[in-house]
Amino acid sequence: MPSIFREPDIALAYEYLPGAAPVVVFCPGYASDMHGTKALALEADCRARGQAMLRFDYAGHGQSGGDFLEGSIGAWAADAAHILQNLVPAQPVVLVGSSMGGWIALLLARTMARQLVGLVLIAPAADFTEALVRPSLTPAQLAELHGKGVLYQASEYGAPLPLTLKFLDEGARHLLLGGKIGVRCPVTILHGMRDEAVPWQHSLRTAEALESEAVKLIFVKDGDHRLSRPADLALLRAAVAGLPPA
Repeated sequence: MPSIFREPDIALAYEYLPGAAPVVVFCPGYASDMHGTKALALEADCRARGQAMLRFDYAGHGQSGGDFLEGSIGAWAADAAHILQNLVPAQPVVLVGSSMGGWIALLLARTMARQLVGLVLIAPAADFTEALVRPSLTPAQLAELHGKGVLYQASEYGAPLPLTLKFLDEGARHLLLGGKIGVRCPVTILHGMRDEAVPWQHSLRTAEALESEAVKLIFVKDGDHRLSRPADLALLRAAVAGLPPA
């Protein structure tokens, strides 16, 4: 597994598929990794048409080094930026972000105007620490979080997920939805209307905040947060393949 180091000597794992531009770059979600169903489906498509693709794991995720509990939106966005700057410093790029990866993709996009061909976002969770997580916590959960520094919450996708006070508080430094998001490239947003983690209305807020006029919203009425069924994956693959060439 190739890796690239960032300070303080944390190895970030990645997989780079050489090919034609633009490079499809997949930003995974919270506690997810580069071997998820959506990332691998896109890689298979890129391989078939000879297009380059970059998948990676943030620190503390998947096969990267580091401690998940030390992570934050800012740190993981910096991981993504570090990998992009070292592996695809000048190539045209399509950013694909899933859930928290959508927030990170939007943070990256604001500084990549010359490279960015398009954005594809799946249930993008911009600002979710303040807009979704903090308001959902009970007084008892908030007390536990402030007392222990970490709270473990049940997940329908596996073991309970940790939420740290550091992660929650640091997210407030990277909020986007209070103003305009300086992204002007074509954007496609996919969102399941049975998403219990990120309500589909959150994508409307995101679309309204984007400066780009070339924004498509695709809602899947019976879709959940993952959007990983064959029909959902077909929508994602078509959205990426349908972006204009570099």
